[in-house]
Amino acid sequence: AASLTGCGSLKDDAVVVKAGDEEITAGVANFYARYTQAQYETYFASYFGGDDMWTKNASDGKTYEESIKETLLDDLKNMALLEKHMKDYDVKLTKADKKAINNAAEEFDKANSQKKKDKVSGSEENVKRVMTLMVIEQKMRSAIVAEANVNVTDEEAVQKHMQYVEFDYTTSSDSSDSSDTTVSDDEKKQVKEKAAAFAEGAKTAEDFASYATEQGTEAKDATFDSNSVSPSKEVVKAADKLGEGELTGVVESDTACYVAKVTSLNDEAATETKKQSLLTEKQDKYYKKVLKKWKKEEKITVHKGT
Repeated sequence: AASLTGCGSLKDDAVVVKAGDEEITAGVANFYARYTQAQYETYFASYFGGDDMWTKNASDGKTYEESIKETLLDDLKNMALLEKHMKDYDVKLTKADKKAINNAAEEFDKANSQKKKDKVSGSEENVKRVMTLMVIEQKMRSAIVAEANVNVTDEEAVQKHMQYVEFDYTTSSDSSDSSDTTVSDDEKKQVKEKAAAFAEGAKTAEDFASYATEQGTEAKDATFDSNSVSPSKEVVKAADKLGEGELTGVVESDTACYVAKVTSLNDEAATETKKQSLLTEKQDKYYKKVLKKWKKEEKITVHKGT
């Protein structure tokens, strides 16, 4: 992710994005790209092959580098628009905000050599500008979603709870690659018979989890609603039809069969978590709708060849 513009040498003060009178320069764009690059490599490089992660395919035939650059450019457009509309929401940077930004920029400046700072366009001015845009983005998002007037009902968010035992159709291979091997039809039949025997005994068991332990297996917990797909869409569909305390019997999927017991029709903790998740989704949808409207109304100039 060398830079958003893809240039070998950047003209630091050249304008990359302009929305109205608000401008974002190549230096600011490059530092923001480098900042994002560092975050991705810190959290995801180990999962995507280290330094090679940027050349791997992400989606739509694009590499992660190409995909992230597009996302970054869109972020910069949004930041320019959010800054332009600050007065509409009476959003201002406080003295505390400005002090924190200045202190962080000074610390960055002292902690890095000139060579490193040049590589990432990390001048004190650029660092302050990026941090300012990020603070504005945060404050504006809060102000915009505050006017969203969205809510989530208990009925929308309600989460049920089940305990289940999984009888897997696969067994670990003895080969060095430790891959899974699908069992034969005869072995699959034995697995189903074992699940059926467990289901029969579970009907009279006082405690589902304790009975599972007695049978040499383990009961797992899951919260769900009709849209859930874990532990499998088949067992969720079966459990969703039941009342509290009822058993599913044997439920088959492509990779396993299950026996589950519905232990609650309203898991309060899971329901509250889901409610917050759905609220955030609705707020985010409104936030994106506002930005989309602004993009249609405002002339945004992008200089990719800067």
